[in-house]
Amino acid sequence: MNYRDGLETTRLTTRFLNMGAIPALTEFFGDPVNTTFLPNPKMLSKEERANELITIILNRYKENGSGLQGLILKDTGEFIGMCGLLRQDVGGKEEIEVGYHLLRKYWGKGYATEAAQKFRDIGFQDKWADTIISIIHPLNFASKNVARRNGMTLRETGILFRGNECDIFSISRKEWEKLFIE
Repeated sequence: MNYRDGLETTRLTTRFLNMGAIPALTEFFGDPVNTTFLPNPKMLSKEERANELITIILNRYKENGSGLQGLILKDTGEFIGMCGLLRQDVGGKEEIEVGYHLLRKYWGKGYATEAAQKFRDIGFQDKWADTIISIIHPLNFASKNVARRNGMTLRETGILFRGNECDIFSISRKEWEKLFIE
């Protein structure tokens, strides 16, 4: 399966990230509210976190054809965050996650839901998996709301993922198909 960029929604377009995204990622990591639910066990600076994330993203593109993509507002060309499909090992099982992170100034405008729904649809249309998940910190109610608007339901609570307690939301292909029938 090919991982596609240049996806479009009503208000957004996506693009693969590169080293040029470091200033935007540094801005993201510089806002402690943005990163409330993102662990920083190495106590990295915002610049170090941006460099580490872009390295992880580029390796994901190359190694397993998944990863976060930049979200760009169509009308202004502004970088507002990231969303994408990620191959994740959850309890020894490979899962496909739709993950999303937005700069705080773009919260509450429906962009995360719009992007997550697009990637959910691509995941099922391109046959990435029969189930797509989102891994969410138990107190991240905004992300849980995005998952619910993405047609997902709470599947498991208190799952350890990379040493952190998380909740797993999911949607199956059959549930996704029902969204378009009703």
